[in-house]
Amino acid sequence: MVTIFLTLSIIIFPEDSLHASVRGLHIWGEVVFPSLLPFFITAELLISFGTIQFIGVLFEPVMRPLFKIPGAGSFAWMVGMASGYPTGAKISASLREKNELSQVEAERLVSFSNASSPLFIFGAVAVGFLHNAKLGLFIAICHYLSNVLVGICMRFYGKNQENSFVHSRKYEKNLFIRAFQKMHHTRTKDHRPFGQIIGDAVLSSIQTLIMVGGFIIIFSVFTSLLNVTSIMEIGHFMLKPILHLLNIPPDVIVPFFTGIFEVTMGAEMISNLDIPLIMQLALISFLLGFNGFSIQAQVASILSKTDIRFYPYFLGRILHAIFASIITVILYKMYFENKLTIQDTIATPESSQAYVVMEYLVQMGPMITITSITIAAFLLLDRYLNNYES
Repeated sequence: MVTIFLTLSIIIFPEDSLHASVRGLHIWGEVVFPSLLPFFITAELLISFGTIQFIGVLFEPVMRPLFKIPGAGSFAWMVGMASGYPTGAKISASLREKNELSQVEAERLVSFSNASSPLFIFGAVAVGFLHNAKLGLFIAICHYLSNVLVGICMRFYGKNQENSFVHSRKYEKNLFIRAFQKMHHTRTKDHRPFGQIIGDAVLSSIQTLIMVGGFIIIFSVFTSLLNVTSIMEIGHFMLKPILHLLNIPPDVIVPFFTGIFEVTMGAEMISNLDIPLIMQLALISFLLGFNGFSIQAQVASILSKTDIRFYPYFLGRILHAIFASIITVILYKMYFENKLTIQDTIATPESSQAYVVMEYLVQMGPMITITSITIAAFLLLDRYLNNYES
């Protein structure tokens, strides 16, 4: 039904579909691809060279008691927060393919390792949408604190399914010696030459990001068509009485449901509403925690290549959204409400380093994207010719 609706809508509204496609392509080519590509390539190389296994041994005393996950998962968690979704899912899937995590442990890790990046929170949401640089730190604290709570809750997931998964051999008692031994053991198991390792990392990363771009464009078109075909208005009409009882402005419905599908559009629309700031922040925190169906579809596609199930990740998104909105309201009333001044609300975009970085990506991003795809095409052609000759 969704496919039929999408096809018919594209035929009936070709101009709106084209504009939405171009918008999604710009977001992917200018920001998403150039910002995520270095993290993806670096993660693939670090896993191949055994560095992740080295970090895993060092962080085992922290990750195991707190999240019931091997220390290797700490890399997916930290990089997932630094670079944003779907990096955490990509690294978690790679760790599962390398047999560094059991199925249940990988599902726990995926449920809380896909967070929004500081670049998006500070640059796009706080400065670009809300025009307040100081709100970025507040939103980030609520977002990442609730993310930790999700990880602690998900440590109880799969207790009945857990088995005696062996993570490593017995090494020396010294932590650093064990870490170096683990890294050396991992590297010696990989017999690929150095050039092939780099080529595989580049190709794998670019292929994943091309898939991500497809989902961004599809959901950009789908969200635009929901507005054009007045389906959003139907939901607005049905939910208006309920919102009236809850004392929630009905104008929230369309931006909120837009954000359920695509986070960026929803957050921008909510920031333009004439509602109290605390309500704007709570709704935006909810959407950032939920990720949106666009991000969730990207994660589902990445996980489909492994035995990692999707529903633990989806459960984590619901918990994250609820925790983030509740923490936002509590912290706002406790600490932030009285500290917000008039000068804070008129902060200029140029005052934020994150905004400067995003502007740089918009200018240089297309060049980076086109160059990277061209390199990937040459690598594939070279491998095809080598296989053909042999």
